[in-house]
Amino acid sequence: MTNILDDYALMSPLRHRNNWLKMAIVLFGLLVGVSSTSPITPLFIALCMSFTTVAFGRAPLKLYLKLLLAPVGFALTGVVIIAFFSGSGQELLSFNLAGYSLSVRADGLELALLVLSRSLSGMCCLYFLSLTTPMIELFAVFKATRLPESLIELSMLIYRYIFVFLDMALSIKYAQTVRLGYSNFRRSLSSMSMLGSTLFIRSWEQGDKLFLAMNSRCYDGKMTLFEVHRPVRAIELLLTSAYFLSALALFYFTKNISII
Repeated sequence: MTNILDDYALMSPLRHRNNWLKMAIVLFGLLVGVSSTSPITPLFIALCMSFTTVAFGRAPLKLYLKLLLAPVGFALTGVVIIAFFSGSGQELLSFNLAGYSLSVRADGLELALLVLSRSLSGMCCLYFLSLTTPMIELFAVFKATRLPESLIELSMLIYRYIFVFLDMALSIKYAQTVRLGYSNFRRSLSSMSMLGSTLFIRSWEQGDKLFLAMNSRCYDGKMTLFEVHRPVRAIELLLTSAYFLSALALFYFTKNISII
């Protein structure tokens, strides 16, 4: 799925915008969304990030909603637990389940909505970055921030080989499936163990080949990353400033507002 995200990022018109500006927008959204005490501000950030990703980034709406569906499902599970098992105050809903009394109280529902809105804003910020900025450009930005080079290079190699070994694992599993390798529990265990051992051997071989290829290209312990410098245009700066000011104003004026 991440490989597909990178493909969309490569085709996005926002790919050709300043990466530092996009990083600042995402970090701002994450910090303000997490710090907000009202669900209104995180929801505003999620709406702005979603609109920018779909309208300006040209990410397909159907794909975007599908991407949101999985993490929202996990978030909703936690939100339901928070709503039923935390908080105090006015009782909004109650019923008996298998002899146990369950109830939703005002504070618990308020906290559940806040957690859901924060999760949604964080996901929308990260999807904005991943759908508009290719990973190789993000690595160049990370390198410019003086992060340890070994950490960045290791991340690059891990990111690259996740998809190589995923493709390999899917091919092996497909070959095992057509040979009835998963027809019963015993064969499934045997096939899975063969799949794991084959992947381990292949990963070892790929590591040796990679090291040999890098040495043959005069690898001296450092991988070169080129950062493309793109100027920030006035209209981009104006829109970003308007977004920052609107989010900060909402953050300030809604900090004591309860929606329940």
